[in-house]
Amino acid sequence: SAPVSMGTGGAGGGSAAGRDRRSPRALSGPGMFADRTAPGADVQSLWRSARSARCEAKSCQTGKISTAEAAAQSHTARDAAVQTEQSKDAVQDFQQEVQVDYTGLLSFLQRVEDAVIKELNKNWKSHAFDGFEVNWTDQDETVLCLHTLSYPEAQDQNLQVTSVSWNATGSVIACSYGRLDDGDWSTEKSYVCTWNLDRRGLNPQHPDLVVDVPSSVMCLAFHPSQPSLIAGGLFSGELVVWDTSRTEDPVIWRTGMTDDTHTDPVYQVNWLPDSKHRNHTRLLSVATDGKILVWREERDGRLALAEGFAIVAQQIPRSTRLKKVAWGEAAVGVTSLSFSHFDPGVFVVGVEGGHSLRCSTMAQTPAVPRPAGSVPLRAPAELAFSPHAGPVYSVSCSPFHRNLFLSCGTDGQVHLHSMLQTQPLFALQLSKKYLFCVCWSPVRPLVFAAASGEGVHLFDLARSTQKPTVSLKQSVSDCPVYCLEFNTKHTQLLAAGDAAGIVKVWQLSSDFTEQGPREMSRLEQLASEIMD
Repeated sequence: SAPVSMGTGGAGGGSAAGRDRRSPRALSGPGMFADRTAPGADVQSLWRSARSARCEAKSCQTGKISTAEAAAQSHTARDAAVQTEQSKDAVQDFQQEVQVDYTGLLSFLQRVEDAVIKELNKNWKSHAFDGFEVNWTDQDETVLCLHTLSYPEAQDQNLQVTSVSWNATGSVIACSYGRLDDGDWSTEKSYVCTWNLDRRGLNPQHPDLVVDVPSSVMCLAFHPSQPSLIAGGLFSGELVVWDTSRTEDPVIWRTGMTDDTHTDPVYQVNWLPDSKHRNHTRLLSVATDGKILVWREERDGRLALAEGFAIVAQQIPRSTRLKKVAWGEAAVGVTSLSFSHFDPGVFVVGVEGGHSLRCSTMAQTPAVPRPAGSVPLRAPAELAFSPHAGPVYSVSCSPFHRNLFLSCGTDGQVHLHSMLQTQPLFALQLSKKYLFCVCWSPVRPLVFAAASGEGVHLFDLARSTQKPTVSLKQSVSDCPVYCLEFNTKHTQLLAAGDAAGIVKVWQLSSDFTEQGPREMSRLEQLASEIMD
């Protein structure tokens, strides 16, 4: 608009301009210039505010928070296309009672009765669908890392996770820190740490409980029914039991250093039911000194030796793979143990000599030469299985078959054995690096997990006996995984500890936790077909 000289006549100039168009006399007046510029006085974008007030602005955003319904949205709702209003006639037709010819129906049923009963009897005697189970749940093949747990102070000392264990409720995970590689183990302080995964505000780098231990802790085991009790085996050969509910002084039992104590590092501890006292349990420990010892609780906080066994070289075939000088000592060093889930008197041990041995708690043969100690030890070995090409680090008895067990070791192989024959049912070369742990699934008969120098491997023998179903990288670098354990309460959880001092809790998919149809019969077939 042209510049406007505003005054009291500015507004009236508009009306004067209207008169000028009709009156020639007004054009010669002194106000002629002002009348021509007067139209600029009323151009103040009034149309914009007027349109905005009517909510008709076509821009993406209006000044006022007001809406207009247009195009896809209207003030009134109306059903169209896929849904129409039902006519009154249709409603009346629908509500009419259905006429049934009961006489004809009865006649039909009487005619077909004999044929139907004959077919039902035939189906009842058929075995076509024996063992078939319908799996209604959606299958999920992913495996997720739920938690990455660590204790920075232990990592600063370059300590490794040597063992993991779930408590009786399945909510608390414990790990032990120590060293499995070369080093001055016996003088180095270590730790036992616990995390409650159900606790709100879980801090993965701040354990709920940290117990300082004067020697490396090599293995852990939570009590099977008392959630706060946890047993540990030390590098020094001692056994210690902690009560995690006591924060001041959690140690409640210990063996101390006596003639009965192991003289080598303890590599596994197990809780055993006490046959004489129903409410009591006993502790079993194995070590590379060849001893398998059973301990009972004393009132003074001491663990006393109740009975024991010793693996003697005479019961083990001499392995041509081991040097003669080392054979006698290495053959008897026990690294792992697993009890049969069907016969509490039968157990399998793995030894440094490369063999797995079937043993019996009922053995009465004395161990010769007799080791020092307050209780005479017995030689429990009954059968030696075909060896690995190096020390056996882990054995695991199947919870679903009385004769099957797994073993693994430094040769990178997993052997599936039957307790009824010396040769393995199959030997799987899983890794070029060491295998440190192998463990059957508590819920899937054909699933097991193995810990290697490269990570965690999950096997489903229903899919393949030649390669892992899933391989999990525990870390970016190829960090050895030393230990793993399935959670028997929350069966989708698997814990694994590694050389970097980290515990990862993996959530397994339904493929690894839900038993498929005919899975038990496949396990039976696997156990028997190669033995025929």
